[in-house]
Amino acid sequence: MASTADIKNGVVLNIDGQLWSVIEFQHVKPGKGGAFVRTKLKNVVTGKVVDRTYNAGAKVDIENVDRRDFTYLYADGDGFVFMDTTDYDQITLSDVVVGEAKNFLLENQQVTIALNNGNPLYIDLPASVILEVTYTEPGLQGDRSSAGTKPATVETGYEMQVPLFVETGTKIKVDTRSGDYLGREK
Repeated sequence: MASTADIKNGVVLNIDGQLWSVIEFQHVKPGKGGAFVRTKLKNVVTGKVVDRTYNAGAKVDIENVDRRDFTYLYADGDGFVFMDTTDYDQITLSDVVVGEAKNFLLENQQVTIALNNGNPLYIDLPASVILEVTYTEPGLQGDRSSAGTKPATVETGYEMQVPLFVETGTKIKVDTRSGDYLGREK
């Protein structure tokens, strides 16, 4: 058992049998009363975010999470196949573990997978990826009813909003956290 002094960003806590990752933490020492630690926690499995406060010195259960580099190989009927870059072992992750990351995965892409006791928890993608637009309607310069954007489908099958000037075949930079258009790739 660890104490609240060991809480840092990225640490994974075991609370009531569920794993929660620390997004933010703040040690607070008010002028009156005892010190406490204010945290923002994200459920590793569901993605739910909650705020939780601990008294200073309270005991917390910190889980060991191993983050390792993997290469995405391909998707098959059972899930998504990744190869460990250190020992070349392959693992297959289910659609639930991969989650929204599947919208941005390309073959041979490097990702980080968080493992707890050999069980995969989640995938960390780079902050942005370069994807090619496979289909989009031609943009009409005078059409401003949609605030200058139009729908487009990228090579992974993900559909997103892009500016009117983006055409089919254009390589664009996409934010993997929000799925937003960031710009054209030069």
